[in-house]
Amino acid sequence: MTEAADLLLTNGEIHSLTEPDTVTEAVAIRDGELVRLGDAYEIEFLEGVETTVIDCEGRTVLPGFIDAHTHLDHLGERLVHADLSAVESRAGALDALAAQADGPRTGGGAGSDGESGAEPDDWLLGFGYDESTWADATDYLTREDLDRVSETRPVAAFRVDVHTASLNSVALDRLRDDLPEGNVRFADGEPTGVVVEDAVGVLRDAVAAGPAAMREVIAAAAEYAVSRGVTGVHDMVQRSTAARAYRDLAAAGELPLRVRINYWSDYLDDLAAVGLPTNAGDEFVRVGAIKSFSDGSFGGETAKVFEPYVSVDEDAAAVDTDESEDGTSDNANRGQWVVDLDDLAAIVDRADAADRQLSIHAIGDEAIEETLSLLETTADPAGARHRIEHAELATDDQLARMADAGIVASMQPNFHRWADEGGLYEQRLGEERRTRTNRFRRVLEADVPLAFGSDCMPLDPLLGIHHAVTAPTESQRLSVTEAIRAYTHGGADAGFDEDRLGTVAVGKRADLVVLEDSPWEHPGRIDEIDVAMTIVDGELVFDGREEATGLQ
Repeated sequence: MTEAADLLLTNGEIHSLTEPDTVTEAVAIRDGELVRLGDAYEIEFLEGVETTVIDCEGRTVLPGFIDAHTHLDHLGERLVHADLSAVESRAGALDALAAQADGPRTGGGAGSDGESGAEPDDWLLGFGYDESTWADATDYLTREDLDRVSETRPVAAFRVDVHTASLNSVALDRLRDDLPEGNVRFADGEPTGVVVEDAVGVLRDAVAAGPAAMREVIAAAAEYAVSRGVTGVHDMVQRSTAARAYRDLAAAGELPLRVRINYWSDYLDDLAAVGLPTNAGDEFVRVGAIKSFSDGSFGGETAKVFEPYVSVDEDAAAVDTDESEDGTSDNANRGQWVVDLDDLAAIVDRADAADRQLSIHAIGDEAIEETLSLLETTADPAGARHRIEHAELATDDQLARMADAGIVASMQPNFHRWADEGGLYEQRLGEERRTRTNRFRRVLEADVPLAFGSDCMPLDPLLGIHHAVTAPTESQRLSVTEAIRAYTHGGADAGFDEDRLGTVAVGKRADLVVLEDSPWEHPGRIDEIDVAMTIVDGELVFDGREEATGLQ
């Protein structure tokens, strides 16, 4: 006698996203596994007394989205503190921060859980501002701006890329002895309030959430993620409190999605000491890659590029100087190394000796060149599935070498929000390089493994897919199917999960997203499509059917 299914989805448009993509009407799930695909009449015999049957009413069903590059703690911070990601002006950002000052003190430093002597309730924090989109300014928030929010409490606003932040006078005074001077911007001999790279790290340490607060932050972010159809994330985890929060939530049965933890290189020795290799873990929490950096960001003008930035301010230019052929100093800003190349080479050697996957942030073309050269020297780049995160300005030659070495391009299609004429890329790089950023079509043509993620800017796969499909130039643009595959199978493959995730096929885990409308039928409006349901391991973890309206 055939065992009944736990869950049946019927009357759907179920895309396998295999190659080629196939479409069926119904799917049966048992013990978190896909056990049957076909027409409704072919699986109705699997309905038992305790089987849940969901009529999809013609909705589109896809493999669950796997966000291959996230920072759920950053997302959770925006949900808990001031969310500056949607403000449209400098004034709007200051108003949002001021609203925090008027509200209850919610904490936000390590001391909130008794781990240090910090003053956690003192800080006013905002996350995700993007000055390049503002109508009333195109430069960073300054000390003078944030002093208008408060002259008695420390105020910090993190830029969307988290490579740049802004501080008021109180915050600058509090952290003065710890901020590396080379990463603090000055004007007329006074700090502007803008800090970059290592100085941002000092700030993040000062306001880091302790274990209980971090669990709240991660839980809020995970709930948000599944509402966007995300069933798995590869989180770039800097803090042990975040890793602990994931494991605590999973142990309590309160983690609604799968997590692959890409630990920062600081934890390389610790992972070895406790015997946790790449891919160790269970169904919901696994050890991922070792994460490191080469350069910074385009927004902060710290990504390392061969040719100088178009918009150069004198203070930013002082970050990096190079000797010209005649021995004179060239102060044109070409970005900076976040991790010294010798130190990065040592990290790569140690991780390679331990047979660990590597995940290295490289945005500018010079950074990609140096990072790729290091990864090419490892014992088995393809077998290790080493990854270059972002790879925004990769050249044709670099893509060909990545393909030869089997190195994954972990990229963010939502970054095309900055690729239009007059946008951030043009402001920083100029017109010609703007059109050479994030060339997803070239990546696939070169046969480079492609995995899509959001970097939580914002976390929204449908928005990312929309930008990939509607990108400004042909070399940047993908078909609907290609873009969805990068956000499903691409992430699964980058995480050694292609045998259990990433497509809708018998034997795979039942991680699915149900959409109100078909991306294929609305290729110019994919960002407007609502998520109707999210299913993880056969369990309904999000149901938005009552709120969804559908495209008209």
